[in-house]
Amino acid sequence: MNKNELDPDSSPEAAFGARLRSLRETRGWTQEALGERTGYSSVHVSAVENGRKPPTLRFSRSTDSAFGITDTEDTFERQYREIRHGSFLEGFPQFVEYEARAAEIRLYEVGVVPGLLQTPEYATVLAQSHVKRGAITEDQAHERITLVAERQQALVRKPAPLISVVLDESCLRRPVGEPAVMDAQLARLIEFAELPNTVLQLAPFSMGACRPFDLPVTILTMADRALMSYAESAQRGHLERDGKFVLPVMANYHQLQAEACSQAESVVLISQLRKGSQ
Repeated sequence: MNKNELDPDSSPEAAFGARLRSLRETRGWTQEALGERTGYSSVHVSAVENGRKPPTLRFSRSTDSAFGITDTEDTFERQYREIRHGSFLEGFPQFVEYEARAAEIRLYEVGVVPGLLQTPEYATVLAQSHVKRGAITEDQAHERITLVAERQQALVRKPAPLISVVLDESCLRRPVGEPAVMDAQLARLIEFAELPNTVLQLAPFSMGACRPFDLPVTILTMADRALMSYAESAQRGHLERDGKFVLPVMANYHQLQAEACSQAESVVLISQLRKGSQ
């Protein structure tokens, strides 16, 4: 493929390559010059520009650094993640970027244990169930499982974010995989509750109409105290960054925490369920 044949609309990889070439030429750099700045060969740069080689996370970050756009909204890393997460709902890759930098994470989940708390085995069962239904491919399932592990790095990064989780009782009652998978997952929840930067609560069925949310929701507080919320429909995810819309969600979340079981009560209930799963 030569330069004139590169069609940025043909694929996400081609769009990445076309943009890379455009920025490089705008700076007046040769492929060799960009390679020197990123630690890659000119052959590698050419292959990415022409869409023959997909970009990697390391290459994308090195390119951002070379162009001085690491802390901007329109990075090559973001474009790379959009390529990689093509099987995810629209809006979710952008949410994951903010989640990885959030100072505080508050989430409410219904039906399944959320990704931040999943064991690899639990995540694998969920991903493979989508494969069996024909919703995603094996490669896409692997991407989802890998992303779960990457997102969980938020639990150990420095400084660690404050993470508050409220799980609907259905997350614990719904069996996923063999009993051993559920037992290990319930054990992981107890371990999560013991971390110094976390709070785990259960919203029991008995809350009834007192539950302010019918669907899962996540609220992020960034380092500059900016608030945003994320929620999903069946078709797409929506990241809301307008404070006037996020503040009522935050108020409802506080009400949810007030009505939910305490962490101590929640851990006791999880421990009792573990006995039943063994």
